[in-house]
Amino acid sequence: MSHATAETVSWWERTRGEDDLLVAYFSMEFGLHERLPIYSGGLGVLAGDHLKAAAELGVPLVGVGLLYRGGYFRQEIDAEGRQTEDYQRVDPNAVGLVREPVTVTVEIAEETIEAAVWRKDVGSVPLYLLEVDWLTDALYSGDREHRIRQELLLGVGGVRALTALGIEPNVFHMNEGHSAFLQIERLRKLTSHGMATADALEHVRRTSIFTTHTPVPAGNEEFDEELVVRYVGKLAEPAGLDEEALLELGRFGDKPGFGMTPLALRLSAYANGVSDLHGEVAREMWSSLWPGQATPIGHVTNGVHIGTWLDPALGELLRYAGVNPEAPPEEANWSAARDGVGPKAIWRVHAAAKARLAERAGIDRDRLTIGFARRFATYKRAGLVFSEIERLLALPIQIVVAGKAHPADMPGKDVMQEIIQLGREPRAQGRVVFLENYDMGVARAMVRGCDVWLNTPRRPLEASGTSGMKAAINGVLNLSVLDGWWAEGYSPDVGWAIEGSSDEADREQLYRLLEEQVVPTFTDNRARWVEMMQESIAQLAPRFSMHRAVIEYVDRYYRPAAHSSAKR
Repeated sequence: MSHATAETVSWWERTRGEDDLLVAYFSMEFGLHERLPIYSGGLGVLAGDHLKAAAELGVPLVGVGLLYRGGYFRQEIDAEGRQTEDYQRVDPNAVGLVREPVTVTVEIAEETIEAAVWRKDVGSVPLYLLEVDWLTDALYSGDREHRIRQELLLGVGGVRALTALGIEPNVFHMNEGHSAFLQIERLRKLTSHGMATADALEHVRRTSIFTTHTPVPAGNEEFDEELVVRYVGKLAEPAGLDEEALLELGRFGDKPGFGMTPLALRLSAYANGVSDLHGEVAREMWSSLWPGQATPIGHVTNGVHIGTWLDPALGELLRYAGVNPEAPPEEANWSAARDGVGPKAIWRVHAAAKARLAERAGIDRDRLTIGFARRFATYKRAGLVFSEIERLLALPIQIVVAGKAHPADMPGKDVMQEIIQLGREPRAQGRVVFLENYDMGVARAMVRGCDVWLNTPRRPLEASGTSGMKAAINGVLNLSVLDGWWAEGYSPDVGWAIEGSSDEADREQLYRLLEEQVVPTFTDNRARWVEMMQESIAQLAPRFSMHRAVIEYVDRYYRPAAHSSAKR
């Protein structure tokens, strides 16, 4: 580093670089770009944003995931307004993947499989993706046996791939519980080198971070105990874990089944939810794992990668005013979005993004545009805003909707069909529009081009909700239930809040806010509207950037875990 200039020295090297650190970040899905469809939604996009921010900060980190040759499904809408799914092959070479000169073997039940390893460089951070053609056929496909095989490949195969490549991380970060079998492989590896099982368990715990994203027990990954014994038992035996000891790691309460979240929590010294409120929910939900003790689950509120989601034209405008969007929050000078950018310039850039969205969606470029785009899980209540349709259509607004339902989620598909059919009715044509095949490209257009971002989950079931952050950094004003990140981000200067008390109360409050505050401000007080846009950027971009989140992971979890590793 002796020849490096100040501009080329990373944040990590300037501020924390004395530490010996290498983090392995495991995730079932990664959302880097829509051309590499190995993500289904927020979890994967968050993982992709994490890698991008780590690279820009210079944090020593590698990603580990799976290469799904069928990707995640491409959504099409049939004549009845019903979602259909079509899986399309991913060409690794076309998306910049490089085949590594190693293969990895994993014993799955009575079969030994061999996996190829691909690399995708995300700046300075390599992402390694394992592939077995019949097993990594598509993301979240197949039955429970197929799923446990995929998760064994990710966890066990991922650790072995790093070893084969000569990469020896001293910190392991599990993004959700899908990869938690990696801990069994780490135990096996340590005990095979002579470490006692109890010492190996303690070492694995001290050097592990687990991030949970799911605020209801039923949403956490679980397998039948028989499946776990059949697929994981032989791996656990050499680590000193008999059948009962293995199953005990995944049990929760009196309920039968093996939970990947309990497994990850029991084998991680560091655990976190993804917002302040979600941290509270997670501590309450998992408290019985630590009877008589404080539940050791903290929180790191999610963030978004500014470079991916900020409108490039807005980025140029902000840079001219003195903001550095790529810098760590404390160095970026986001207050200049309020003080250094004229309201006419802000509105001009936004109007251009809105015009592009209007052309794509076939809507009026001047009408107040509300965006709602997310996974069609029923707790997200996509139909809430349409529950009094005549009252809604009496307002001078239009709503752009996008999102996918899980192929097996029939209630979610039913809600989607109702909205699509509504948009086809003469009274709502051009006023309610559904954009097919929600992906990162559609998301970028919407979070930049809408005027208002709507989010109506049942509190407290939205762990974080990063789409609202992506809108906020573009000056799109949030209208949301006080759940997830919005419980931290809301102030009257940057948007509107729905209390989240009941379906009926939330519906009435939503309509009253639209009628009495949102629409009148947009139509009659445009100066105030643009002022709120500037405040949204200035206040929320630094607080909800992925740079800030990664720095929190470094200081709260990665560095302490690395120090623990050094004491081994």
